[in-house]
Amino acid sequence: MGLMICEALLCILVFFAGACVFSFLNVIVYRVPKKMSFIKGRSVCPACSHDLGAADLIPIFSYIFLKGKCRYCSGKIGVRDTLTEAAGGAAALFCALYYGYYGGDYVKAVLIFAFAGVLTVVALMDIDTMEIADGCSVAIVVLAVAGMFLMREITIGQRLIGMICISVPMLLLAIVIPGAFGGGDIKLMAAGGLFLGGRMVLASAVFGILLGGGYGIYLLASKKKGRKEQFAFGPFLCAGMILGLLWGNQMIDWYLGILI
Repeated sequence: MGLMICEALLCILVFFAGACVFSFLNVIVYRVPKKMSFIKGRSVCPACSHDLGAADLIPIFSYIFLKGKCRYCSGKIGVRDTLTEAAGGAAALFCALYYGYYGGDYVKAVLIFAFAGVLTVVALMDIDTMEIADGCSVAIVVLAVAGMFLMREITIGQRLIGMICISVPMLLLAIVIPGAFGGGDIKLMAAGGLFLGGRMVLASAVFGILLGGGYGIYLLASKKKGRKEQFAFGPFLCAGMILGLLWGNQMIDWYLGILI
């Protein structure tokens, strides 16, 4: 019983640590497009610009206790940041259990969690600004370089293939059809391919295109967007890379099994 309680407490600690990390990522998403430092300066209420205290910044719990309102101006606080924090906690717990506790590789767990964190920044920033900061792709490249030493099951050759097998066709398509893909999307898939390798990034592209295509059809059918209007595609590519990381190899093996 005592061991179970300790494990439960440890899981709670990991979840809260992940929520704290993603809370900081929310700061990056908010400040970087505004050319603000995400290291210096206190957080403020977006409605009244009042400095927020420590009690206002506890991931998830502050939103619940304050009932989604600023304690100073009673302005409504969006739930997105809190959902992002909860997603960070879930991601940390999943990585710790799946890759660490059951997989026996806690270093890999940290690396995958960091990858998920960068993808989260990309997705949210693209939703807000329709742009993907080059720094995000650079961060993924740094993780990919670390992965060459820490995730040796993906060879350097596979990583180099992954870097070009999706990004180059996207680039060529963007040249032939202006606006088909943004430069940020192309750089993201190049960096993501270097991290994931050829097999997983190929599956990631399939997942991302299916998700994005489905959303595009929905927008057209509901007349929320016209044929020539664009929408943020980065979040779907990010979701595709998460799915590709989890099930990409299985999907490729399944597909090859059908062909053979």
